[in-house]
Amino acid sequence: MADDSQELGSLRDGIDAIDGELLRLINERARLAHRIGEIKQGNIYRPEREAQVLRRVAEKNPGPLSAAAAQRLVREVMSACLALEQPLTIAYLGPAGTYSESAARKHFGGAPTLLACPAIDDVFRAVEAGNADYGVVPIENSTEGAIGRSLDLLLSSPLQLCGEINLPIHHNLMGTSDGLASVTCIYSHAQSLAQCHEWLNRNMPLVTRIPVASNAEAARLAAGEPGAAAIAGDAAAELYALPILARNIEDDPNNTTRFGVVAGHDAGPSGADRTSLVCSAQNRPGGLYQLLAPFADNGVSMSRLESRPARGFGGSRWEYVFYIDIEGHRSESAVARALEELRRRAGFVKELGSYPKAVY
Repeated sequence: MADDSQELGSLRDGIDAIDGELLRLINERARLAHRIGEIKQGNIYRPEREAQVLRRVAEKNPGPLSAAAAQRLVREVMSACLALEQPLTIAYLGPAGTYSESAARKHFGGAPTLLACPAIDDVFRAVEAGNADYGVVPIENSTEGAIGRSLDLLLSSPLQLCGEINLPIHHNLMGTSDGLASVTCIYSHAQSLAQCHEWLNRNMPLVTRIPVASNAEAARLAAGEPGAAAIAGDAAAELYALPILARNIEDDPNNTTRFGVVAGHDAGPSGADRTSLVCSAQNRPGGLYQLLAPFADNGVSMSRLESRPARGFGGSRWEYVFYIDIEGHRSESAVARALEELRRRAGFVKELGSYPKAVY
């Protein structure tokens, strides 16, 4: 027992020494970041640079911490260092406790000021008006597909995509009831209700399901209504002090939402990038083929193709535009050639931005 106590004391002394060295190194990093800010004298947030740093952390991480855990730690250090020189305000689809808030914190860390917006339109407006530096909006869900309003606003807004976030979505049933049998109604966003459709059919088939504006709003309602429950994430449960009645009730365990980061600029090349664009086909035989051929001809991989009504960008009520994601940065030669050829063939092309792929 004495030997164990002596070893514990020695181990704790070692931890204290490492903590002191970590503190010194973190502050040295902050001083270097401060000097960079003095030299640049402008926007020092570089999405591509942060992506490169986080990828390098994963590659060089020796463990036992997981790569994702190491990246989260470094993300918070970068966030705090950036805040010394360029405090950021991030608009997101609110209210507090939504998955959009979780995505914003995952991408930007804990240092920025977060601005909750009541609708996706308001996120775009906040950034366009200069009330926020960046905005975080949902783009698509792996189960339910594209978020149409975000796509429509990317088409009409001058903002560009400068980043993306992949957030695993785990839905919890929460409420003040004693158990599932005591629940009389369930509030949640319509997409979340759809993502938990089969679980609800099996476990609570007769309980009324009520769609609301957000999962956080669902949690707020459930907190104040006896017998009510909500489907939401851990952040909403914590915010409204709601006990969790059932965890991870999503039908697809790989359920993930992809978020876009919008700003007045896109990002420089990071080495592992994606480019998003929207275009229309000319009204003639083979029109869609003409849109896709430039990518195949130049060896550019296409990862997404989504059609949406043109909403005023075409001459007919049945005219459509096509949202396309391709691998690579617009500055890369093969991508640049493909885009130039596309402009000659398409009726309309708008580049939505090149940005680093989601890192973790």
